[in-house]
Amino acid sequence: MIEEISTAIDRENLLKGKTVVITGAGSGIGKEIARSFSNKGADLILLSKSTEKLNMIYDEIIANSSARVLIQAIDFESAEEKDYENLVKAAKEKFGKIDGLVNNAGILGQKKSLEQYDYKIWKNVLKVNLDAGFLLTKNFIPLLKQADKSSVIFTSSGVGRTGRAYWGAYSVSKFATEAMVQILSDELEKTSTIRVNCINPGAVRTKMREMAYPAENPERNPMPADIMGLYLYLMSDLSQKITGQSIDAQGS
Repeated sequence: MIEEISTAIDRENLLKGKTVVITGAGSGIGKEIARSFSNKGADLILLSKSTEKLNMIYDEIIANSSARVLIQAIDFESAEEKDYENLVKAAKEKFGKIDGLVNNAGILGQKKSLEQYDYKIWKNVLKVNLDAGFLLTKNFIPLLKQADKSSVIFTSSGVGRTGRAYWGAYSVSKFATEAMVQILSDELEKTSTIRVNCINPGAVRTKMREMAYPAENPERNPMPADIMGLYLYLMSDLSQKITGQSIDAQGS
């Protein structure tokens, strides 16, 4: 796979003609995905809670690429299914079809034992990290089916494979995300050209990582730009035979 990822990074118009939805696009990994995909020719629909952050990445992309960009602020903690349906309508009106969806948005919640975990925060973490990905994917599937070769990517975590003390709702949400990827892949593999995979970014220099590991030296971790190869590869047609997989961005 390393060779295929290198090919993806080197191919200038890798995503030309594709339209991709990216959540959590205002900062961190999501922001870098937006940059990387636009640089490879993709048009984008960028979602984030912060209008200010969306405007900043919008201006940056428009200034540095020929990508068409639609931005939409949405708070996944309070959003209802109607809000997701409206997103799909806006995407259809502007682009007609969708070639890719990156479910990347996430919140950490509390680093506490389950015994001490606040239920309100538990529900918020699951709504953002799990429900949003489910509702977006569910509602975008009809548009994804209209594309010849479409890809859905979920951002997962190492604690979505092995439970660890004090990771609470975040870990549970990522375990459920891994299961959802397997279920969606199995359901869609023989009925569409949609492939579904998830990526474990590993330790990356983001604000969420700093919150989770306050004693860690962040400079030891790679920047989000350093792990974009796998995201580019899985979104591109080079990976059209890969589905239902959970892959590490570092060491893949």
